[in-house]
Amino acid sequence: MNKVIIKTENAPAPIGPYSQAVWGGNTLYISGQIAIDPKTGELKSGDVEAEAEQVMKNLQGILEHAGLTFANVVKCSIFLSDMNDFAKVNAIYGKAFPAAAPARETVAVKTLPKSVNVEISAIAVR
Repeated sequence: MNKVIIKTENAPAPIGPYSQAVWGGNTLYISGQIAIDPKTGELKSGDVEAEAEQVMKNLQGILEHAGLTFANVVKCSIFLSDMNDFAKVNAIYGKAFPAAAPARETVAVKTLPKSVNVEISAIAVR
């Protein structure tokens, strides 16, 4: 299997020992993204909608760098600090998938990195 590390300035630099994304053959595994603006390195916080919008921009930046779009995404995992934010995040997430949405789970967790409200990871195929 061919393993290729993806690194782009269109998404935040990793804050730990992981890659933004990794090609494993024809499958792209995108690490969980939080609401860090890649241009400033600053965390966009304040409300869950602003965070979700930045997360989706970060995912899009990685996908585009890899030559893909949201149409290539086959699976997402959404992590929320509060399940009461589900509808708000779902509305923003859904804009990226107007036709065939990928498989997905959404779970509430006790805490997320940098105390954000939402984190999303994705798997895409060529």
